[in-house]
Amino acid sequence: MPFMVPAIVCPSMLPGGDGSSPHAAGQTADSSILFTGDGAWCWFQDPRAVFIRGAHTRTYASWMTSSGRLQIGAFDHADRSVVIFTLKERWDVDDHNTASILVLPDKRLMVFYARHNKRGLYCRTTVRPEDITAWEDEVVILDAPRLTYSHPVYLKGEETFYVFFRGETWKPTYCTSQDGRTWSSPQILIQDEEREARDVRPYMKVVSDGESTIHFAFTDGHPRNEALNSVYYLKYKDESFFKADGRRVSGMEDLPVPHSRCDHVYRAARTGARAWVWDIALDHEGQPCIAYTRHPGEEDHRYHYARWSGHGWLDTEIAPGGRWFPQTPEGAKEPEPHYSGGMALAHHNPSLVYLSRERENGFRIERWRTPDGGLTWTSSPLPAAKEGLHVRPLVPSGYSGSSDFVLWMTGQYVHFSDYHTAIRMIAPARP
Repeated sequence: MPFMVPAIVCPSMLPGGDGSSPHAAGQTADSSILFTGDGAWCWFQDPRAVFIRGAHTRTYASWMTSSGRLQIGAFDHADRSVVIFTLKERWDVDDHNTASILVLPDKRLMVFYARHNKRGLYCRTTVRPEDITAWEDEVVILDAPRLTYSHPVYLKGEETFYVFFRGETWKPTYCTSQDGRTWSSPQILIQDEEREARDVRPYMKVVSDGESTIHFAFTDGHPRNEALNSVYYLKYKDESFFKADGRRVSGMEDLPVPHSRCDHVYRAARTGARAWVWDIALDHEGQPCIAYTRHPGEEDHRYHYARWSGHGWLDTEIAPGGRWFPQTPEGAKEPEPHYSGGMALAHHNPSLVYLSRERENGFRIERWRTPDGGLTWTSSPLPAAKEGLHVRPLVPSGYSGSSDFVLWMTGQYVHFSDYHTAIRMIAPARP
């Protein structure tokens, strides 16, 4: 059930609460706002947060609680109140189960969700625009095992919904719909011949112009399993797939597409450093920008920025990020040494990047800018907490202002199934 949180300032409230009681949405001494005291997310579902300026001015975000609730929250920028609705009461304690959010043309919200490698992919739509307190019945998109993640897209030019996800074979897969209720059979998008096994699992990020094109950035697989994990790019338009320079790769009838036919954004064989994708956005000319990490070593994560210049991929290092961020128990071997602090592009202005870097007292969110398309970078810290764990930043989809607007996780994080984190944000007073 939803609950309303009064907009009160409560500096003494600590991150990591259970989220079942009212919490403060007021701005604290460190200039950040507490969205929820109990929330975590993985970075392979997008958008996890959206900004809507309509009858109200609100930010909506989804997260998993430390007790296994799948929730969506609405922060009202006018009165600084928060409404939280629980979509699933027992959805496993696992940050991979976070929902993604699609804003419909009438400003209703449509959310997509699946459990980590479990059965079923689902969606649900709000009854009214800009209101998360009432929902239509849940729709089963696909009843199949081992489904994870979701990346929804609506193309106005086709009047078609797409949802991309990791499918039953652990490959990037998608379904389509014209009405959001009846969905097509799944189609594998990316798969190499003789690499059909489930231990080969490309990770993908998705962005769209909302009109006619969808852009993909993806890897060979998990960097833990792929010694030479590279980064690739592909674009969809008019039932065909293309490289960044416009060369046609295949049609829908030729799917799946092998990696060898896609753009090689970063070739790990040239450096020996495996990679992982973090974000993809479009610049003002509609060209793709990709944020990813290179891992020369498990304790040496490097933040990179690749942009299609019109002639080739310009790839530069933004900054070293330190090592993994999970707080490994003493004497234990870290199971996820490729979990970087995280980075996010501002999709309305991808020359702006927010990233989390290891510092003496934890991980800190920083703002990085490029004045020349990625050739050079300058940084400045955010006016937020300087100690503790501050990771996995994101900028709400739909925001187009010039002020800082970023959400992130903070608290205690040992594993994707063992976390006690909050979601905080820095948001402009009048976005």
